[in-house]
Amino acid sequence: MISIRNVTVSFGGVIALDRLSIDLEAPVVGVIGPNGAGKTTFLNVFSGFVVPRQGSINAFGTELLAMRPFRRSRWGLRRSFQKEQVVDELSVEDNVQVVLDPLDFTPSERKRHTAAALDYCGILKLRTRPAAGLNALERRMVELARCVAGRPRIILLDEPGAGLSLTEVEQLKTVITGMRAFNGATTLLIDHDVDLIQATCPVSMVLNFGALIASGATRDVLTDPRVRAVYLGEEAA
Repeated sequence: MISIRNVTVSFGGVIALDRLSIDLEAPVVGVIGPNGAGKTTFLNVFSGFVVPRQGSINAFGTELLAMRPFRRSRWGLRRSFQKEQVVDELSVEDNVQVVLDPLDFTPSERKRHTAAALDYCGILKLRTRPAAGLNALERRMVELARCVAGRPRIILLDEPGAGLSLTEVEQLKTVITGMRAFNGATTLLIDHDVDLIQATCPVSMVLNFGALIASGATRDVLTDPRVRAVYLGEEAA
């Protein structure tokens, strides 16, 4: 279980996260809400890019906020960003293997984990290709392969479906849905695509102005009048 308690983040007079508390244990958890709701800030607290004013995140018995960002990475925290971070100068294989270099793997183990991640994401045949020549879906799959390679414990995905076609999003759904079975990790998924959230996330949480306004089974969350009012633009009952 991931237990989050009273996480508060402020930027000047703006409260980005307001005493956020929730327990997460589903394989994939949707994080939804309107622009400016605090979703990316939430992931930034997990990964150490933002230090909260107060609060704790205890993941499987480990207090993440007590660890420096590079140690969280070694512990098993992985993430993707809204703007993809594929390195054009590296091959597909090297783009993935680089995240394993600081970990306690032998060279043969690194190669095996890299190949397994590439195969899982459907891009093993591209392993030697320079990343500069990849299309949008292939670049996203490289990022997902980096997230699933090795033995991650938590995977943070920030709008992985952005810029993809409907057909490409279907491939993305398959990869995200199978992550727990592939490596045992818990995934937090931010996306504005409600269909993607419904298809991959059995549980979702909704933020608005930094506050948690709803959480639970995704099908129930998306029909909550408060959620429909702030996220789907409908009049609340």
